[in-house]
Amino acid sequence: MAAAVAAVGPAARGLSQVTSPASIPPPASRPARGPGTRKDVPPRMSFVDNGRVKVGMDLALGGAITHLSAVAADGRAAGAIWNAAPPNLVNSWDLGRQVQMSYYSGPVPYEVPDHTGPPAFWRGIGWNPIQVGDDFGNPARVLDHRNDGRELYVKTVPMQWPLDDVPGECAFECWARPDGPAVRVRCRLTMNRADRTQWSARTQELPAVYTNGPWHRLFTYAGDEPFAGKPLRRVEHAFTAAEPWAHWQATERWAALVDDNDRGLGVWNPGCVRWSGGFAGVPGKGGPKDAPTGYLAPNRDEVLDHDLVHEYAYALVLGTVTEIRQWVYAQPRPPAVPAWTFEKDRQGWHYRNATDAGWPIKGELDVDLSGRDAKGIANPQLVGPADAWAAADGPVLTVEAAYAGNVDRVAVYWATAADAGFSPERVVVAPVVGDGVMRAYRVEIGKSPAYRGLITQVRIDPQPCGRAGDRVRLRAVRLGKG
Repeated sequence: MAAAVAAVGPAARGLSQVTSPASIPPPASRPARGPGTRKDVPPRMSFVDNGRVKVGMDLALGGAITHLSAVAADGRAAGAIWNAAPPNLVNSWDLGRQVQMSYYSGPVPYEVPDHTGPPAFWRGIGWNPIQVGDDFGNPARVLDHRNDGRELYVKTVPMQWPLDDVPGECAFECWARPDGPAVRVRCRLTMNRADRTQWSARTQELPAVYTNGPWHRLFTYAGDEPFAGKPLRRVEHAFTAAEPWAHWQATERWAALVDDNDRGLGVWNPGCVRWSGGFAGVPGKGGPKDAPTGYLAPNRDEVLDHDLVHEYAYALVLGTVTEIRQWVYAQPRPPAVPAWTFEKDRQGWHYRNATDAGWPIKGELDVDLSGRDAKGIANPQLVGPADAWAAADGPVLTVEAAYAGNVDRVAVYWATAADAGFSPERVVVAPVVGDGVMRAYRVEIGKSPAYRGLITQVRIDPQPCGRAGDRVRLRAVRLGKG
């Protein structure tokens, strides 16, 4: 079937290419509306479908994905995914839902000059540009859009969610292409902040996905035998203001929100093992403009430098839970054990009580270890991204690094599928040389009786630290058998 392309309004064509913050109108000094405003913005949709799925971006709402459905055929959905005319699964109750890009960084709270600042309940959220708009009803501005009948593309200046009419000092780009029962999506963040502070890593939503009320049952695999067809887990979590969403380790890197007939939407991000999600409101009913909503977000901690470029990819998959899982199983599998080489980026590694030389990364991470925690204690940590590998496949951790200063040993910690946190019961200490010379250190973590099962994360603590001149140049970290 030929791809269907919806017409878009004239404002969607010939859009400005300017991305400089200086070209963006200044923010409102005082809110014109209260937070939580549901401003109705007339849609300007751009659609594409492949005969199985239909995806639509709303150019009036930052080009976020506001429509995802199966394609109707003779009153029924293609592939018999639905029993009736195919509905739109995406919730757009306010400007903070949809399927959209969203990022977090410091400072906390985030404020701008000559502005009233965030309301009290958003002060803890910090720097948070999102693709659709802000909590005061101001939509994001689209800079560029293309639709070639096979793929949608959009470039957007996002809005700071907790502030009234404050654009983000960055640009979002998004590509969406239907592929079988799925839509493959690529995303890119280009930072352009005047504030050059290297703020600590924050947990990112890659992306944020909101479904309508009928899709309220959340399934995933969170066990220690991924890709073996083991029973799925239903995530059940009561929505509260203090703890709105559940958090888990999706060791197969996907999760799905489905209806009472087990049909719905799966999200797959091969780069994310940590996930958040749940359901808010009365389950079972409600459309795109109603309050009940399901939520899914693949998570990963990232440092967002003032000039960073960050990219990721994911897929939205329509079908039953079984069909969604089968689709994921047909995709390329992650390596048996991870290896991180810091040629061009941090590979998801981040720090506590430490900073590096900043973006762009040029072959290694140059980390200043002289930082201290809030109590003044020297405790710098290098934290790897969440992943998943069998302990038997990676008993040896090889660290290519040059340590300098007082450092003469490292403590290597690890987390597991059973316990996502780090523990003094899971640590191995190994000697290093603090003379600034690059060496390959082999740490035999597999000799610890606690290194068992499915491992999900490692952390390296150089010791002792906290003095000027304490540094490490980290070139690579690899797991393996030798």
